[in-house]
Amino acid sequence: MGNPASRANFFRSRHSDAILVPLIRKNLAALGWTFAPIPIMFAVHQPKGWKAKSKIYQFTIGRSLMTLGTTKTTLRLVGAAVAGAVALGGGTALAQTVKIGTPSFLTGAAAPAFGIPAKKGAELIVRGINNGELPAPYNNSGLAGRQIELLVYDEAGGGTKQVTELRNKVQKDNVDAIIGIISSGTCAALTKVAEELKVLTIQTVCGTPRVFEEINKDPKYVFRTINHATANNVSAARYLAAKMKDKVKGFAGINQNYAWGQDSWRDFELAMKTLIPAAKASTKPQFPKLFSGQYGTEISALSRSRENIVHSSFWGGDLEAFIGQASARGLFKRKAFVLTVGETVAYRLGKKFPQGIMAGTRGPYGMYVVDDQTPLNQWFQKEYRKAYGSPPSQPAYQYAQGFLAAKYAYDKAAMAAGKFPSTDQVIAALRGATFPTFVGNVKMGLSKGHQAITDDRWGVTAWDEKRGEVVVKDVVVFPPECVNPPDGVGSIEWLKGGMKGASC
Repeated sequence: MGNPASRANFFRSRHSDAILVPLIRKNLAALGWTFAPIPIMFAVHQPKGWKAKSKIYQFTIGRSLMTLGTTKTTLRLVGAAVAGAVALGGGTALAQTVKIGTPSFLTGAAAPAFGIPAKKGAELIVRGINNGELPAPYNNSGLAGRQIELLVYDEAGGGTKQVTELRNKVQKDNVDAIIGIISSGTCAALTKVAEELKVLTIQTVCGTPRVFEEINKDPKYVFRTINHATANNVSAARYLAAKMKDKVKGFAGINQNYAWGQDSWRDFELAMKTLIPAAKASTKPQFPKLFSGQYGTEISALSRSRENIVHSSFWGGDLEAFIGQASARGLFKRKAFVLTVGETVAYRLGKKFPQGIMAGTRGPYGMYVVDDQTPLNQWFQKEYRKAYGSPPSQPAYQYAQGFLAAKYAYDKAAMAAGKFPSTDQVIAALRGATFPTFVGNVKMGLSKGHQAITDDRWGVTAWDEKRGEVVVKDVVVFPPECVNPPDGVGSIEWLKGGMKGASC
């Protein structure tokens, strides 16, 4: 910045709206002044030879509080320049937002345990971003200074309906980005359409590896900020191998009959072949219809099976219904269970949730990080409980994480460009990035920098009477490189090859 005595006086904007910069610069130029934006601060450079005693004045334009160190005379000059900028369109610019469409299950069986917590997580993190409430490094407000306008809509109805919804959000509602998506079926249906529409899309929950390994092998606009299903199932198998390898006699499965359930069982079975080769998979894994809700036949089959481990990637209403029906028939007392996203219903069910089972979260989320002391995590825990009266589960974390990715990318791109960034600049900032989140970092390390990898965590459930909550004990943290394939290697190829290159 040079010598402050001869170079510059400053005025600061909490929102630092990049659209206002060229407008103010143009008007100041007429006065013989120059105007230079720098991160979180605008510098107004004095004309050569100009001297003044400094005083501090404040004035407001829209939501932006300006503080100017100069004389009253200069304040009038700069104030006139700013007023001229506003008259030329600055007032409109300050009102501009980043409109984000967020699909989540608001109705149906997936809503209570997954869709509604996801929506709450999105709304809370957007409030924090807009108001500048978050701890560092996300403590400046907005996305590159602009407020987020959140448009939440229902993900229910299936892939065809969601394609129509996406087209409407982009072509009619003019959203700037899509952040969300729970179902693997939805992600599979939308990924190529998002590329066609050229809309930045950050998938936050869906897990099927097919998104980038089969459907969209050369992505530009689509990202996923969470581990895919392979990591979740490999880490589950690694936990079994570490904790009860000699006790595993065989393993059965009950998974929903669509991409998520099919991929989850396949990946778990392949990982077990490498890690516990003596344990054989059931020849009759159960694949009931998604959201069928009744599992009497499947529970009977599992009760009769000789395998002592049961793997399930059930989620939403299916998981709650299965737990209720299986508990009533004593299945959790006779079999050891691996519920890959079991944490999603643990807080809702409370004491009714099975104890002593493996319950996953697909990363560092929910009850696995409840006591982690990072400022960002403690803010999220505190504010979520205060706002909604319950602890944040994994969908809340995962949706919020998608918005942190957006904030990281928008702010980084704006700093590099010196102005509000284009979509291409935001994409370039996110591709291959490593950004901080609630606990640790997310690395966009696979699929040409579009697929995230994080650590994954497993433990066994227990009821904590003092907290009045389900907790996890005997936790093992598996680093990203231990449970994900190397970049450029497909999940199935990696699993069938014995997970070569894994670094644990």
